[in-house]
Amino acid sequence: MLKARFTRHRYQLHTHPAYVVALITQGCERVRIGNETVLAPSGTVLLVNPEIWHDGEAGADQGWAYRTFYPSASLMGAIADELGQDRPPLFSQAIVDDADLVQAVGVAHLASTSGDATSAETSMLIALRKLILRHGDWGGRRREAVESFGSKSRLRVYEQVIEDHLNSDLDLQRLAEAAGVTRFKLSAISGKCWVSPLLPSSVTASCAVPIC
Repeated sequence: MLKARFTRHRYQLHTHPAYVVALITQGCERVRIGNETVLAPSGTVLLVNPEIWHDGEAGADQGWAYRTFYPSASLMGAIADELGQDRPPLFSQAIVDDADLVQAVGVAHLASTSGDATSAETSMLIALRKLILRHGDWGGRRREAVESFGSKSRLRVYEQVIEDHLNSDLDLQRLAEAAGVTRFKLSAISGKCWVSPLLPSSVTASCAVPIC
């Protein structure tokens, strides 16, 4: 992950083997992506697909500040697979104005500096899932609906697993394995969480048990 602020700096044309997911936090960035030039103002998310040529420079006098992370194609493909797709997504829109996504990406970046690995991973997966669900394209077709991962029956499984491990460290991966799901499904929280006062602090901090 990268956090930076620039006024006169300019990136030359380059590519990345991974996706670029950049939250613009101040000012405005001007970016050439392939044959298109776009402006990414504060409060938007800039998206670049893997191996696509792009540059970057100030799009306003005050420059720009941003927080960026670079999820790999394999990670994005794994999350897409959980959502019923057979390959990683492409993003046809370079600039996304989506308040919920902006908030999720911001939370993920803050969690990455918290020192809590479980919270950091959970927050990142939530943000990437939201990104793929809302803005991912597969041959021009966008997934319209996804099954709810927070059914009442699964919630009971999570509760039992947590109760059985109250006296041990229970991170996101161990909870997912014990419940018979993947950590991507466990991280599929749609904004509401149920948190028991008996939960271990590592699980409580990541708000890992969905209610809906």
